[in-house]
Amino acid sequence: MAKRRDTDWTDVADWYDQLVGESGSEYHREVVLPGVVRLLSPAAGMRMIDLACGQGVLCRLLRERGAETTGVDMAEPLIRSARERGPADIRYHVGDARDVSFLPSAQFDAAACVLAIQNIHPVQPVFESAARLLKPSGKLVIVMMHPCFRGPKETAWGWDEKAKLQYRRVNRYLLPRKSPIVTHPGKSAEQYTWTFHKPIESYVKALRNAGLLIDAIEEWASHKVSTSGPRAAAENAARKEIPMFMAMRALKIG
Repeated sequence: MAKRRDTDWTDVADWYDQLVGESGSEYHREVVLPGVVRLLSPAAGMRMIDLACGQGVLCRLLRERGAETTGVDMAEPLIRSARERGPADIRYHVGDARDVSFLPSAQFDAAACVLAIQNIHPVQPVFESAARLLKPSGKLVIVMMHPCFRGPKETAWGWDEKAKLQYRRVNRYLLPRKSPIVTHPGKSAEQYTWTFHKPIESYVKALRNAGLLIDAIEEWASHKVSTSGPRAAAENAARKEIPMFMAMRALKIG
């Protein structure tokens, strides 16, 4: 596969837009967005920014709750799609979450980076950008696939026939790595983007170094339920025990 210089989703924007759509994928709607909104606590008059906003799903949701919303994403086609969906008073910018110097400092009550941080490297500039944009005591919420249990190609479900137990196998965790994510599954193995695995401690250190103090960590399970088959009970138990997503909320200090 050809080497890519960027990790944004410009080349696969059409595919991603169809996947996420107007109000998010099923996982967005059922698990991620309700959790993000609860952690952000949007209210009328608050100013909020979504870093790596994609086609604006979270921006629209926050706007519905009265927040004055801004979105930033490197993929111009996704920003174009976000603008087309409206409403017109959401401000969208084509830009890198690692460098939002075109926006003024200390103007936002809250910031978010949802299911994007693992596609960005390095992450330290993202957190520094968020810290600069936030007002004192402003909050940043980040959500990612759980670093411990959902590493691409290095974690997988397994089945213990004797114990009748579904388990999650983890082959690698602590060392950073990057992995290609193929889009358009089954159609074009040549189109891909990157995901960058880091252990939890790397995110904690990066947030701390940016002057952001973690005040909440949540681990969210899949909402899926198996209703039939001999392994249904074990599958449901495993889903409840092994989280799919991890969320962190950090406050700007000083």
